[in-house]
Amino acid sequence: MFGSLSDASHSRFGKRTPWIIIGGPIAGIGFYLTSISPTLPTIVASWSLLQISLNCMIAPCVAILSDRVPQKYRGSMSAFYGAGQIVGQSMGTIIGSAFIDAPKTGFMIDTIYWCLCGIGTVLLLPRELSAATADAERFDIRQIAMQFRPPTKGARDFYLALVGRLMLIFGYNMIVGYQLYVCMKYIGQDDKAAASTVSTMAVITMVVPLVVPLVSGPISDRIGKRKLPVFVSSTIIAIGIAVPWVLKSQFSMFVYAALMGLGYGIYMVVDQALNVDVLPNPNEAGKALGILNLANTLGQVIAPIVVSSIVVATGGYFLVFPIAIAAVTIGAVVILFIKKVK
Repeated sequence: MFGSLSDASHSRFGKRTPWIIIGGPIAGIGFYLTSISPTLPTIVASWSLLQISLNCMIAPCVAILSDRVPQKYRGSMSAFYGAGQIVGQSMGTIIGSAFIDAPKTGFMIDTIYWCLCGIGTVLLLPRELSAATADAERFDIRQIAMQFRPPTKGARDFYLALVGRLMLIFGYNMIVGYQLYVCMKYIGQDDKAAASTVSTMAVITMVVPLVVPLVSGPISDRIGKRKLPVFVSSTIIAIGIAVPWVLKSQFSMFVYAALMGLGYGIYMVVDQALNVDVLPNPNEAGKALGILNLANTLGQVIAPIVVSSIVVATGGYFLVFPIAIAAVTIGAVVILFIKKVK
């Protein structure tokens, strides 16, 4: 929806810039309300506001790749985008773990960051040209509604890519989203030791993949293959998850972080190229890539539901690991059945 809104925007600041700026402060409000919410419904409502505002910024930012980056540089820019995502997640974990004993201070710092991040992004990007007199399509609610119609013709490989990504994101987030609790409840560390372990893991996860996205994309282009790198990266992630399952120790969590960072770094860049290669209709790339992006959202939603159910039913995290391994493995195998891509 925000992608369509920005497409139809007419502003002297450009089509994308106003949405990126507006999203930050609203996200800050949602984040702050989450931190002070006394009940589950208000937490859910506040967090939903944050997610809506986050997508208000992300959708226009992703569109910049198509709007303002020449085609011959898009692979490199996609790699930097992936590296930035990894660094952002890791830095958030590192900084957040430092406030485990002072959560209110941490929430306030992050609220300020949310309010400023949209403005900071716009200041870093080259200035967007005015769209006040641009020949843009008229905003049409019916046209937006049609964007939700999924592709059907020649879409077999497209849906295989969707399922493959969904299963990997699901398995990946089953562990990543619960790292602190795994260290405390499964490895057996106290609060401070667990926070220190998670912080170190975040550094490992950040450092290892920094070079990987910048290398894996060009290598995939050179060898002309997409499925093999995706399968290999998924296998690396599955092995990484298996390490702490077999060996319960702080060191095993560090090994897990390294393998997870390596595998996920390869996966993010090459899988994005694979997704573009299997689009049913290149003229509807925005809609199709939006549907594929649902795999990220659904994977992150399903993972905590499944993990919390397992923990409630079994009283621990032991069974979370084999289920996560199975999910990632299924995602890797599904990718091999794609025919359009080597």
